[in-house]
Amino acid sequence: MIVGGAAVGASALYDRRDHLIFIADQEIELTATHALQQDKQIEGHSRISVTSYNQSVLLTGQAESEKVAHHATQVVSQIPRVKRVIDEISIGPNISLTQESEDLYITSRAKLTMTRVKLPDFNPTRIKVVTENRVVYLLGLVSPEEADAATEQVRYVPGVERVVKLFEYK
Repeated sequence: MIVGGAAVGASALYDRRDHLIFIADQEIELTATHALQQDKQIEGHSRISVTSYNQSVLLTGQAESEKVAHHATQVVSQIPRVKRVIDEISIGPNISLTQESEDLYITSRAKLTMTRVKLPDFNPTRIKVVTENRVVYLLGLVSPEEADAATEQVRYVPGVERVVKLFEYK
């Protein structure tokens, strides 16, 4: 628990979000994940991950039908402080554990490769990286130059099929 707190503390130190928004994003992720797990129309019919950045919520994963995916989006959109929901849920069977592991590896490689960006004041820890079935989603509060430079690095990571920029610009 101390290690997790230290990691969150270090992450928050370099984050461009207001500290209250940073905390709100964590609360949104926990609340949304719990709400999806408790919903009988969703649980057992999907594998959905929740990522909140600056109160915009990215939903990734798989659902067995459009109806399930739409319902998940509706559930999350009702959570207090959620400004918008970005639905990137694919329709079909859940990805394999092997693919989940590969996605974790791609995320690690993407984070590492962003350390090569040589721009003044650029800090790769300001960019949240989410990988789902070889698609990499980049979120953060960055300049257009930082977004382009980070995207350019990540698109060449082995295994990446597509990079989706979900940045907010400062």
